[in-house]
Amino acid sequence: MLDFLIDRMHDTKFLTMMLAGIAAIATVLTLAMPLLSPDTLGRRMKSVALEREKIRQRERERLARGEKEKISLRQSPKLYMQQVVERFNLTKWLAQEEARVKLVQAGYRGQAPYVAFLFFRLIVPIALFLVALFYLFVVVEMDQTATVKIGLCLGAAYLGMHVPYMFLKNRIAKRQLSIRRAFPDALDLLLICVESGMSIEAAFKKVSQEIGSQSIPLAEELTLTTAELSYLQDRRQAYDNLAKRTDIDGVRSVCMALQQAERYGTPLAQTLRVMAQENRDMRMSEAEKKAAALPPKLTVPMILFFLPVLFVVILGPAAIRVMATQDTSTDTPVTRTR
Repeated sequence: MLDFLIDRMHDTKFLTMMLAGIAAIATVLTLAMPLLSPDTLGRRMKSVALEREKIRQRERERLARGEKEKISLRQSPKLYMQQVVERFNLTKWLAQEEARVKLVQAGYRGQAPYVAFLFFRLIVPIALFLVALFYLFVVVEMDQTATVKIGLCLGAAYLGMHVPYMFLKNRIAKRQLSIRRAFPDALDLLLICVESGMSIEAAFKKVSQEIGSQSIPLAEELTLTTAELSYLQDRRQAYDNLAKRTDIDGVRSVCMALQQAERYGTPLAQTLRVMAQENRDMRMSEAEKKAAALPPKLTVPMILFFLPVLFVVILGPAAIRVMATQDTSTDTPVTRTR
């Protein structure tokens, strides 16, 4: 059986058919993936709508009682995570205010994501320590002392402490990239809505519905801003919350301009027109910067992949011809003259 497989792997026709089949399957999967991908826009917008209703209920209760209090707007954390966090008092030892801000910027709101973050900050280092311990002492035979192995295991545990932060940074980077790409278009739509006579709340609501097909995170943030503009007493706080949740310079500058427009009574349309042009210029400058950085990045792939193939194509026929002439010269008999 093994000899048959080896013979088939040396068959050129079989390899060509197998590679062609793999290419055809990959093409079909590539074309079918957009059709099979789930529609996350409806689910996210539904959750945002529930968030708005909860904000409305919270503000009504606060106005009825006449006192300020904090009410959880999200679902409660999982029971086993909550028990571990409370038993080990992780809110005292591992809690950080920066983590709450990062969770909000990554799109995780409420108490449940924070409890899950503290839970994984405890579990991941222990898990990596045990895996490294098993790998170094059981699986691999290393010619090192036990002290060195224990040090490597502690290094793995230290790395595990930073894995949740690395995960959050990755999610924040993806979310900010999506918002940054769609934000200039959202500003143009917002400008059109404001110039047509809509209020800023109605404009934010309309733009959040239209921009969802391009950027779901931006649609979510705009919908939350619409809810806060409608029910918060201080409208400037809604703009501040939007700037903190996104942590993008363009969004922060727009929020500051909107605050100043409402404070000093300047026209919103003029402010939005200027900020939309600035954000488009910023997006164009980033694209130009990436285009300028492309030639140095292509240098190493060209040296490693393109030049060897080019040398083979150019020098290959000459090398084959030289080898053929050498073979013919060695095969011809030599006649001796007396």
